[in-house]
Amino acid sequence: MTHRTTTRRAHMLSAALAAAVRGWHVHPLRPGGKASALHGEHACLRTGECAGGHVKWEQRATTDPDRIRAAWSAGAFNVGIATGPSGLVVVDLDVPKEKSGKGSSDEPCGATAFSALCERAGVSWPTTYTVRTPSGGMHLYFTAPPGVRLPCTAKTVAPNVDTRAWGGNIVAAGSVTPAGAYEVTDNAPVAVLPAWLLHRLQPAPAPAPAPAPLLVPGGATRRATVALEREAARVSKAPEGQRHDLLLKRTIAIGRFVVWGEIARDVVEEAFGAAGEAAGLSAAECRATIRDALAYSARTCRARGTA
Repeated sequence: MTHRTTTRRAHMLSAALAAAVRGWHVHPLRPGGKASALHGEHACLRTGECAGGHVKWEQRATTDPDRIRAAWSAGAFNVGIATGPSGLVVVDLDVPKEKSGKGSSDEPCGATAFSALCERAGVSWPTTYTVRTPSGGMHLYFTAPPGVRLPCTAKTVAPNVDTRAWGGNIVAAGSVTPAGAYEVTDNAPVAVLPAWLLHRLQPAPAPAPAPAPLLVPGGATRRATVALEREAARVSKAPEGQRHDLLLKRTIAIGRFVVWGEIARDVVEEAFGAAGEAAGLSAAECRATIRDALAYSARTCRARGTA
């Protein structure tokens, strides 16, 4: 092992331990890279920590100094911080990549976009622990509010503004890539995530599922029963030349209630069969048309509540 390699390994171990002292859960990244150096699920041997099933890097990240020393003794790994378990939300302000043959992108850089957000919220740029990235961007570290589990975001807050929280990884200060080093530019205490930013990052509540319609005696919903009676009556009075087409279309329309479980298929088949025969169609033609119509409904019907 060369002196340079030994020095590099000691530097990375020191960076990992420094992050762990802050309570940040670290894991090794590939030397000179940003991807995890821990094995993935496909390469997992189901031994050790993974004896009960594959354990992902986010769960394996640690603040234990003994485990950190053991991991970094194997190589000069860069340092990754699992933001979720560390109680962090890191705002990644990126620099637009150049467009091929067209010079710089016309998108605002992440810092400009974030500054505009601060101005809009009526607050100044937050003072917090900050790391400059090799590309010229920056990472702003914030502590997540207790009991709040935020997801990562990618350019949904503003152009070139990403956030890392649960499920996210951030490259720690001291790490080095071919493009340069990650360096602390403001060693201020990590600030609490601003309320205006928390509001932007909280996922929208999932829409409440459409309530299931009430059933009437016989196991069908009232709206499905009324609709079937109305459409079957229309088919029974269809004039010659329109009987087959009307039977097909009206059965397709009622087919969605069969898909949604609001009325039994055999009830629909019986009602439209009788209506088609009353209009002058043969029983065999009715059966074939109804079968095709219900099959089409089953293939194309949208979920209840979106139809």
